[in-house]
Amino acid sequence: MPAYLDHAASTPMRPEAIAAMLPFLADHAANPTGAHAAAREAKTALEEARETVAAHCGCRPQEVVFTGGGSESDNLAVKGAARARRSKNARLDGVVTTGIEHKAVLGACARLEREGFRVAPVAARATGAVDLDALRAAVDERTAVVSVMLVNNETGIRQPVDDVAAIVREHAPHAVLHTDAVQAPQWIDVGATTTACDLVSFSGHKFGGPKGVGALVVRDGVDLVPLIEGGGHERGLRAGTQNVAGVVAFAAALAVTAQTRAAETARIALLRDELEQGLADQIPGFAPNGDPARRVPGLLHCTIDGVEAETLLVALDRQGVMAAAGSSCSSGAIDPSHVLIAMGMPRERALSSVRFSLGYTSTAADVDVALTVVPEVVAKLRVA
Repeated sequence: MPAYLDHAASTPMRPEAIAAMLPFLADHAANPTGAHAAAREAKTALEEARETVAAHCGCRPQEVVFTGGGSESDNLAVKGAARARRSKNARLDGVVTTGIEHKAVLGACARLEREGFRVAPVAARATGAVDLDALRAAVDERTAVVSVMLVNNETGIRQPVDDVAAIVREHAPHAVLHTDAVQAPQWIDVGATTTACDLVSFSGHKFGGPKGVGALVVRDGVDLVPLIEGGGHERGLRAGTQNVAGVVAFAAALAVTAQTRAAETARIALLRDELEQGLADQIPGFAPNGDPARRVPGLLHCTIDGVEAETLLVALDRQGVMAAAGSSCSSGAIDPSHVLIAMGMPRERALSSVRFSLGYTSTAADVDVALTVVPEVVAKLRVA
């Protein structure tokens, strides 16, 4: 059987999410903004889902804005807050983020830089955590937005968001603090962890919800310039008819994730540790990346010396092991992960790094398959 070890890219939908979604795909066609009974039923489902999400995200229902996914939530947060701040005070032109952010945040920051904002990307330490001293030096009284993720999508390293918030409040009193929490709900109580953040991004397919649905927590009093304008949906911050089926499935997946988190994280951590130890025992030149004390349970990001990650992943896929790497192939040139480079990792080692990520469907059989296949494939590639 294939071993799916790419949950950080996308986690299979939970049965509860599918069950919640199906009626709104098959039987309920009404637009939730309408006035008739069917529309009111859709509206009720939408708002009940909003209440569920709010309960698990540590906010009020009116602070939940549904979006088309994590990338849209990140863009709305970073661009929307920066533009809103500068429109009220032209001196607020600073945007501070980290070099290890998801490309949705980095892309939004690049757009703002072209609009005249001062953008400062802060490096990370070799541990995988943001350099707090560098962050402190980068923010000032003109900073409009600071964006630091909660859990890194490649390394699984949890970022010190509370420390970040303390620095921002002291040294950048006019700044809005955003965190990309897309990789966090399955491992962390996000509601309790992000109370100091003004904006928090989520994506459904990372914790067993559907693709194409996300949310942004927008604390009361935080102004945003919308990316999509029109009918005034979602407090006027995201125009367009809401994806009711996707939203109710998103809420159902989030609720189940929260209910099963404690047991699942303990179980998955054991599987991840077994996988790590088994690979370390069988593969010379194997080394995990980042601080293991800050790593969430489901991720194993590692370097395998002497083997190019892209070549390894193709070979593993042929043998039924599905994993990922932070590098991408563009115009025939393989680029190292921007996350690993921001951590100060040498290019050659970054190009030999891969990510195995587990989730709620992962089993001991997946680990057994990986521990059989990966060492064999690595040995063959090294000989070749």
